[in-house]
Amino acid sequence: MITHIQGKLVELNPAYVIIECNGVGYLLNISLNTYSKIGESESCKLYSHLVIKEDSHTLFGFHNKLERQIFRLLISVSGVGASTARVILSSMLPEEIRDAIVSENITLITSIKGIGAKTASKNYS
Repeated sequence: MITHIQGKLVELNPAYVIIECNGVGYLLNISLNTYSKIGESESCKLYSHLVIKEDSHTLFGFHNKLERQIFRLLISVSGVGASTARVILSSMLPEEIRDAIVSENITLITSIKGIGAKTASKNYS
């Protein structure tokens, strides 16, 4: 498992970053939350999660461990994949998502594009 990647920030845009570490460029998909916190610094450290599928290996990067933890919680819910989890993290702060799940605030979670009441209620089972 790759827990984090630290290196030179080569490319930054709202959907992904490229970090060069020891001559290898790593593309990490990021949320808008992470994008807003990275800034234009030369070096960058992101916590990571690797999604392995039959046809791809995809890295996701997170500004802090809480965001990664929430991402992992979200993808453990049936019907929520990595892309949907990234949309959720782009729509709300990790702390807001955690609080919404703890307080069972389905209304807040269903306000996120692509999340219906059925999927939102699965978080509480």
